[in-house]
Amino acid sequence: MSRIVSFDEFEKDIRRIISEADASSIPIRIMGGAAIRIHCPNNRDLYEHLKRDPKHDMDFVTYSKFRSQSKKLFVDLGYEPNISLMLTGSTGRFRQIFNDKEGNRAVDVFLDKLEMNHVIDFSERLEADTPTVPLAELLLQKLQIVEINEKDIQDAIILLVEHDVGNTDVQEVNGPFIAALLANQWGFHHTVDENFTKLREFIQKYPLKPQEKATVNDRISKLQTVIENQPKTLQWKLRARVGTSTKWYNTVEEVQRG
Repeated sequence: MSRIVSFDEFEKDIRRIISEADASSIPIRIMGGAAIRIHCPNNRDLYEHLKRDPKHDMDFVTYSKFRSQSKKLFVDLGYEPNISLMLTGSTGRFRQIFNDKEGNRAVDVFLDKLEMNHVIDFSERLEADTPTVPLAELLLQKLQIVEINEKDIQDAIILLVEHDVGNTDVQEVNGPFIAALLANQWGFHHTVDENFTKLREFIQKYPLKPQEKATVNDRISKLQTVIENQPKTLQWKLRARVGTSTKWYNTVEEVQRG
């Protein structure tokens, strides 16, 4: 039976893994809800206010050229590769899955990209931040979900309470990077825009301070302006004509990790 650990203990384990990877020159970064919590130390109280308790899932990403090194890293740390799941569908090409020997924890290591409802490519991006992926990708990981859950909305709100929108990846959400990405993908752009609306709706329902609500709304507006001002590609414009009459997102392949 698994022992319940605090998030502080969980974060120490994440940082230990990344430290071991750094020592072996393997660029591994954490993403997902745990990464947002790590990247928002000044607003930990919001997790209690919003009753948001991130699951202790470890979702890492590295480059595919480090596939063998990352496998060795986790084996050396006491994890066992889940070979059968790695060979399922596209999982083996872009994802490694490990389990601890007690069967209490599963670890995902994505390779190069995150393929969910929309694709987030991490090429040449992992060096921009540590121990997490850059804030732009952390936000996009939540906003790419077509049927977004409330927990993902909460994560996005907490991220935007703590971090402003700017032009770099240094403690701010890189607006130009997101705008350039979405300018070539109408479907991704549409999903993000729909989720901005949902974020604004939920902000009003939550016990946030008036200034926190205003901050998030302002930062959403700032990001929307950057996105809309970015010139769109011909591919984007042609796909926009089709609109939602044709499915604009990928169906997620469910993988049971445990």
